[in-house]
Amino acid sequence: MGKRYDVIVVGAGSVGMAAGYFLAKRGIRVLMVDAHNPPHADGSHHGETRIIRHAYGEGREYIPLALRAQQLWYELEEEAGEKLFAKTGVLGVGFPGSSFIQEVIAGAKAHSLPLERLSSAEIMRRWPGIAIPESFIGCLEPDAGVLFSEACLRAFRRRALDLGAELLTSSPVLTIEGEAGGITVRTREGVFHGERAIVSAGAWAGKLLSDLSLPLTPVRKTVGWFRCDERLYDSRRFPAFFFDFPEEQYYGFPSFEGSGVKVGRHDGGPPIDPDRFDRTFGGAPEDEGDLRRFLERTLPQAAGKRLRGSVCIYTRTPDEHFIIDRHPEDKRILIAAGLTGHGFKFSSALGEALCQWITAGKPGLDLSLFSLDRPALRKGGKNL
Repeated sequence: MGKRYDVIVVGAGSVGMAAGYFLAKRGIRVLMVDAHNPPHADGSHHGETRIIRHAYGEGREYIPLALRAQQLWYELEEEAGEKLFAKTGVLGVGFPGSSFIQEVIAGAKAHSLPLERLSSAEIMRRWPGIAIPESFIGCLEPDAGVLFSEACLRAFRRRALDLGAELLTSSPVLTIEGEAGGITVRTREGVFHGERAIVSAGAWAGKLLSDLSLPLTPVRKTVGWFRCDERLYDSRRFPAFFFDFPEEQYYGFPSFEGSGVKVGRHDGGPPIDPDRFDRTFGGAPEDEGDLRRFLERTLPQAAGKRLRGSVCIYTRTPDEHFIIDRHPEDKRILIAAGLTGHGFKFSSALGEALCQWITAGKPGLDLSLFSLDRPALRKGGKNL
């Protein structure tokens, strides 16, 4: 039969690799299987940087998870002996009545988080590279900032392997089957057996769990890096940011050592098959057009030549909250999917929570928001 594992992790991206690390740290025999060789440019973790926010506009239920994730990133940084986080602060700007900005403010108050509320005049005076309407409002989270996502994933991978985890790369999983004796995972390279499994396969989760008809929609997203006035947008003086307009949302990063300002559009994106879509930046007019239009009107001194561009995938759920739950028909399988373009920051805490679920029977934090048994998913999926 070959070697048997306590846990097989299907998909060793941000959450899967973190789960493998925490399981190995507990002495669990764990195999991580990935279709690629993480970190890689075929999923949702590449592009060097991700924002981590604490006072969360998507809902204050996320705040305990964000704070735990931040603590775990600090611990990984110390353990790995390399810089994984830059405390640039995160500036949120929105139109009058922006529910997103109002939720950030309310969440910060509820959890006593440091937050500076700012008028448009104060924002433009403090950061002259910003141009916004007089009616806009904003807030700065001084303790938030930027994670170096690929470095984070490499650190989790290195430490997981040091602790005894095994990693099988470039090996797409074909099937996951629950049997009387455990879980069987079939790949092109062979068949593997485990007591439990975690499915954290990103944009491929829907295909691997096709029997559940999960309401997951992979969409094509782009980010671009643009030449800027370094005196205005360097990371030592300019924060990471998000802008909430009535019909669209943008996020971005200051320039790190001359990298240029990085910007992406959060909303929208055409649905795709993750195995067959155009991964070339510029394949659609809006790849650069949307980003440049945002820069020209909002960060005008950062609307220089595009230095590079990248294509990635969001995997959306109908309500844009994650799916973190047990398989409804086989409780030995845990599902982590549908991170909807805002999951990386939480991956350290989600990996720990999945480990706790396996070792202690329940996660240490309340994850009920991410249950499969919620109205938004019951409308869109079968057998839930």
